[in-house]
Amino acid sequence: MACISYVFKNLCMFLLVVAVASRSGTWKIFDVRKYGAKGDGKTDNVNQDAWINFQYIDNLIVTGHGTVDSQGSHSWSSTNFDMNRRLPANMAFDFVRKSRINGLISLNSKSEHLNFFCVYHFNISHVNLTAPRNSPNTDGIKIGMSSNVKIRDSHIGSGDDCIAILSGNTNFDIHNITCGPGHGISLGSLGKHKEEKNVEDITVRDTVFNGTSDGIRFKTWESSVAEITVSGFLYENIKMVDVRHPINIDQKYCPYPPCPKLGDSHVQIRNVTVKNIWGTSRNKVAVNLQCSKSFPCKDIQLIDINLTHNGSDGPATALCENVKGSARGKMFPPSCLNSACR
Repeated sequence: MACISYVFKNLCMFLLVVAVASRSGTWKIFDVRKYGAKGDGKTDNVNQDAWINFQYIDNLIVTGHGTVDSQGSHSWSSTNFDMNRRLPANMAFDFVRKSRINGLISLNSKSEHLNFFCVYHFNISHVNLTAPRNSPNTDGIKIGMSSNVKIRDSHIGSGDDCIAILSGNTNFDIHNITCGPGHGISLGSLGKHKEEKNVEDITVRDTVFNGTSDGIRFKTWESSVAEITVSGFLYENIKMVDVRHPINIDQKYCPYPPCPKLGDSHVQIRNVTVKNIWGTSRNKVAVNLQCSKSFPCKDIQLIDINLTHNGSDGPATALCENVKGSARGKMFPPSCLNSACR
């Protein structure tokens, strides 16, 4: 069954063609106009969490080179933006298996461009997701409770995370991504809700971060209520171009200070390898590993790191708190890791 939300308030109407391959090899075309969508420039075609939503489908293919433009600038303005108001994603996929999306261009989303929940064996490739640096909450790809996902050969620029890896994700391969602007490829935020699940076996490789606030980023809430584990992460062959925080583990995440200091994060980060990372850091602290005092990071491996900072405040440095691991190969800035927690 394909549940396609009414689409596009104040957008130029276009014909969305969705090809669904059934087991018999036949195809079915869904025209959004048959589901009530009107392109008259007046009708509100939404009232749900996404302009276009696919649910409970196997063997779905969304392909082509069409453009979805949400014209979100009105929603981003300081007079209209409300953190407590849920704005629609450009496209959402819930409980979709053995499927793929490729070739899509998504512009100026009001919220995230692509939202995935409980998808399995899903391939995302050759997508171009773009929103300005100053557009709030416009994540490129936000994904949770999913497994066996591949994201490749894509450009993502946003006012938030290029890719947000949330609770319950396992076995991801992310490669050949150009991210910028945005907040990097982020784990989390995690720890805020009791029902959260472990995140395991995530690979990010052959990727460029250009002018982003963060590159490799872990963010967990201080005083978190969930006791979960994050493990089996590999970051390899990654270029940083003028990135404010190239390598950043932040277990005191607080996006809207001041925040109460009630306790440590209960999210355990372990078995993380960061290998062959090079480029430039906008911040003097190019490698920031601030882990939880109650649940220190374990088995953090840094291999061949070369990050430079050309600011007037001196060369790049590294900061370690409550982290156990090791470093080898070329290491600049000099590593702050040793065999004991600091």
